[in-house]
Amino acid sequence: MPQLSLHSPLGPLTISEDEGHIVALDWGWGRDQAETPLLLRARDMLDRYFDGEAVVFDLPLAPFGTAYRQRVWQALQTVPHGTTTSYQALAARVGGSARAVGGAMGANPIPIIIPCHRVLGARGLGGYSGMGGLDDKRILLTLEGYFDD
Repeated sequence: MPQLSLHSPLGPLTISEDEGHIVALDWGWGRDQAETPLLLRARDMLDRYFDGEAVVFDLPLAPFGTAYRQRVWQALQTVPHGTTTSYQALAARVGGSARAVGGAMGANPIPIIIPCHRVLGARGLGGYSGMGGLDDKRILLTLEGYFDD
């Protein structure tokens, strides 16, 4: 499986591709590096995003997950840059509970590109599965102008 790593404000990240689709974005530097056209495009988009551009990640994605999680992740991709939604509002759109949506967020294999950081809890930020937890979520939301630095 081809992988390509990049430096980011969150630390090193590695993008993985399988059969022409992005399948994962992981914290840490991948051991093997491959510069496929898709991985280079994804890295370029992420670099622009971390530089503060309002990037629309129009990449072919194939996250592995249940049918319910797939619905949640699809709906999540419609939340625009610089805006947020709540676990409850997302649950109202796709069915299930806020807790089930939270489970899908925690299992998101392609964070940032599938922007689970844009989902907030009823009483604040909620959680985040990135290596830095809520600090990473705050960094991403700040990049998008949600918080003032």
